Amino acid sequence: MVAGTEIAILVVAGGRGSRAGEGLPKQYRELAGETVLARTLRALRVGAPRARLKVVIHPDDRELYANSIAELNPAEQAALSEPALGGPSRQESVRNGLEAIAQEGAPAIVLIHDAARPFADPALIARAIDAANAHGAAAPGVALNDTVKEIDAGGFVFATPDRARLRAVQTPQSFRFPLILDAHRAAAAAERELTDDAMVAEAAGHAVFVFPGDLANFKLTTPEDFARAMDQLKAPSFASLPDVRMGQGYDVHAFAEGDHVWLGGVAVPHSHALAGHSDADVLMHAITDAVLGAIAEGDIGAHFPPSDPQWKGAPSRIFLAHACKLVRDRGGMIAHIDATIVCEAPKVGPHRDAIRATLAEIMEMPLDRVAIKATTTEKLGFTGRREGVAALAIATVRLP
Repeated sequence: MVAGTEIAILVVAGGRGSRAGEGLPKQYRELAGETVLARTLRALRVGAPRARLKVVIHPDDRELYANSIAELNPAEQAALSEPALGGPSRQESVRNGLEAIAQEGAPAIVLIHDAARPFADPALIARAIDAANAHGAAAPGVALNDTVKEIDAGGFVFATPDRARLRAVQTPQSFRFPLILDAHRAAAAAERELTDDAMVAEAAGHAVFVFPGDLANFKLTTPEDFARAMDQLKAPSFASLPDVRMGQGYDVHAFAEGDHVWLGGVAVPHSHALAGHSDADVLMHAITDAVLGAIAEGDIGAHFPPSDPQWKGAPSRIFLAHACKLVRDRGGMIAHIDATIVCEAPKVGPHRDAIRATLAEIMEMPLDRVAIKATTTEKLGFTGRREGVAALAIATVRLP
């Protein structure tokens, strides 16, 4: 694969989206609490974390663009260069964006993506980069389920193409940068209006390779598409989340003066409390680190530094809820949690169901996907000497 520093992604966001109905241009409309453009940029950033991103916007949309990218975190915003201004057609808008990228320093590979496709996943983006590197010009395509008929001017069937040879083409389309820039310049000089960037490359005499697309990577065009997108965001299925990851977490807290310990959000009566900067919920800390580990997002300390006084005595459910939100923000889901509490006392069994129910509620998971066990160390080690409690956890996460 081409190194990330040699990749640029051009996001086309200058259209009006009239078929989506009245209101803002579709790329600036809200989709489950975030603008479509913000979701698209975040997805591209996840798929190509070291790529440069440039957005082509309509000259009238500067404020809408600024409000949309304000939804991104600082790292995501830092990947964006100044937006380019679009023209009266998509083709001219893309050319303007390519020229702006060239002025900033031409990359080896450029991906050109529709702002109204917020579901491009990392696997699709990787295929696009690899295809451009191997073939020079490439586009994702999906097979057609329906038979296609070609009709004449009178509405009668003229031909029935072999659908096995047909593909519905998506974005991101990917190219070696000099190839597509020269092709767009040639199309502009010849005053040829073409329907997509692959066709621009074809018109310049380049063979375009079609690599496997993704049915989930559909374009938001009509109100019905927005409804479908909401369904996809609200109810991801295992079939739509094929990237299975596992993370492990481990935590230890010593006993201190007190009359209860927090385990999984439940106050369990005991002769001691657990010492810690927050509420010292050793189980919840282990689970939080397991979730963060599954998505390679560091650990609790990276997100909630113990040196920060605002987290002194804080309930650990804040930490766990944050980790779970990071998974959902990527369009993923937590498939299973398996955790073990290690201590001589207190007895966990009588509180197991309450702990599982509390964790399931915080993590927005079905109860039957939360497993909690307890064991002793046969009086060996610090837990055996009743000096504290340890917890281990494994989180299984599924991502698009």
